[in-house]
Amino acid sequence: MALSRSMFKVFVALAQSDARMTQRQLSAASGLSLGTVNSILRAAEEAGLVEGGLLTIDGLKALRPYEVGNAIIMAAGLSSRFAPISYERPKGLLRVRGEVLIERQIRQLQEAGVTDITVVVGYKKEYFFYLASKFGVRIKVNPQYATRNNNYTLWLVRDRLDNTYVCSSDDYFEKNPFEHYVYEAYYATQYVSGATDEWCVTTGPAGRITDVTVGGSDAWAMLGHAYFDRAFSTGFVPLLDDAVRRPEMVDALWEEVFRAHTDELRMVAHRYPGSGIHEFDTLDQVSGFDPAFIQNVDSGIFDNIVSVLGCEKSQIHGFYPLKQGLTNLSCHFSVGEGPKEREYVYRHPGLGTEKMVDRAAEEAGLRLARDLGLDNTFIHEDQRQGWKISRFVPNARALDPHDPAQLRRAMQMCRRLHESGATLNRSFDFVGEGLEYERLLAERGPIEIPGYSDLKDKVLRLRDLAEKDGFPRCVSHNDFFYLNFLIDERGEYSLIDWEYAGMSDEASDFGTFAVCCELSDAEAEEALRGYFGRTPTARERRHFWSYVVFAGWCWYVWSLEKEAEGDNVGEWLLVYYHYAQDNVDRVLGWYESEGCEAS
Repeated sequence: MALSRSMFKVFVALAQSDARMTQRQLSAASGLSLGTVNSILRAAEEAGLVEGGLLTIDGLKALRPYEVGNAIIMAAGLSSRFAPISYERPKGLLRVRGEVLIERQIRQLQEAGVTDITVVVGYKKEYFFYLASKFGVRIKVNPQYATRNNNYTLWLVRDRLDNTYVCSSDDYFEKNPFEHYVYEAYYATQYVSGATDEWCVTTGPAGRITDVTVGGSDAWAMLGHAYFDRAFSTGFVPLLDDAVRRPEMVDALWEEVFRAHTDELRMVAHRYPGSGIHEFDTLDQVSGFDPAFIQNVDSGIFDNIVSVLGCEKSQIHGFYPLKQGLTNLSCHFSVGEGPKEREYVYRHPGLGTEKMVDRAAEEAGLRLARDLGLDNTFIHEDQRQGWKISRFVPNARALDPHDPAQLRRAMQMCRRLHESGATLNRSFDFVGEGLEYERLLAERGPIEIPGYSDLKDKVLRLRDLAEKDGFPRCVSHNDFFYLNFLIDERGEYSLIDWEYAGMSDEASDFGTFAVCCELSDAEAEEALRGYFGRTPTARERRHFWSYVVFAGWCWYVWSLEKEAEGDNVGEWLLVYYHYAQDNVDRVLGWYESEGCEAS
């Protein structure tokens, strides 16, 4: 039988008591008036649900549909906004006020009698495995944690959704919010004064959520956990299943599925008084809650910052992510306060980059760039581990390669690098790289793209001709294009990202720049004049333009291989192809015509 809310409260008080309770005790325990308690007891006794102040077997059966069956704790996400600590460990494993966040939440669930707990993991999943033996929880792995949002995490355990708590591993509840019996589906809410970017709810009769908005002001915000009752789960799972199969919902939260169906899914707003629910999105937020957090945090990243900058952990603040990718994980941070505050960038090596990047060559390139005045941001790199600290350039803008003055300045910096006389223990060759990408592509089957073989043959013929020019190999940036320039508020230029620096043909950086900046022929000719400080000779011109062909062809084949792997390179595949195809005949003509003069 369905219980009224008031009868439910009285039955829960009776079920959780170790002894018979007086009506006054029941009133205090249930929050109901004495008169209401008296009326409920009389009705329950008449129905055979209560006898002698205790629940009968039928009374316990009536309460059973409201018993919490299990809990899901979502712990799969990257928590990129929690950089740089999230580079080292998942946010749910942080120790706040002396307790590991997810461990505290598991204990609170177990204290409420909820012992069937599933933790869904993804990012650094192995860090959570110990929870199975320590607390007896189930572990479920989300293999798509990096490409899907938490609607997919919940979908993976859809068969376990019943009378279920749905939690996040990184929440901190000052008081235990979990109960063994819950009357209906709810989302925890907390009142936020002023403007907020949290998800805010509008409620109707009996507290039912009728609308959800992203952001609001002076509103009840969705913070913390949710509870699905059996009716909610039954209605929600088919909607979740449908959403997961739609491409436009890849980045969606499960809350977005609910938000779109509030008229079908009954869920109330559980209003928690005060500010006892904490969701930490940044390090500054957790430091505000636990002032000792930074000082006590076990973090190699903080140790690195302290060792290089000579500061105290307590002086480090203002973290936020700048770049999250395969090669680099970078975040901003500040040291000090007021006029003495200084801003920096911490670069953490991406997974597997030790196999892709020669860190010793990168560090040597960075030191060279600093000494030559090409990069004013570099402070320190650890060659062995790959982390780096640089100065942050506030309000920086990227280079505009279509502005003649900026184009000229970039090419002058390129010339300064090439004439440095330095050497690095790394080399790079466009055609060699392209042939390696072709080998990988051919492993998937014959390359039957119309015109591919003809273009390749021309590139190889041009390569043989260009090599006879005898241009020197020199230190090159090898990722030389507009996004790797920072221009500060005073107009000073820094050339950053030296991961691929090494010995290359003198023309390599020009080839990269022309292709990746999508220069027109006239702009490329202007770049050459900027590089040489004069009009180039026919020999110089043909040689440097040959590297436009080589760069275009190399990245064209790379794009074909990436597309074969399932990635979407987009318009760049066509851009690279055009720079190779549209220039190869012209440049070959310059070489092969009598006198090698450009037409």
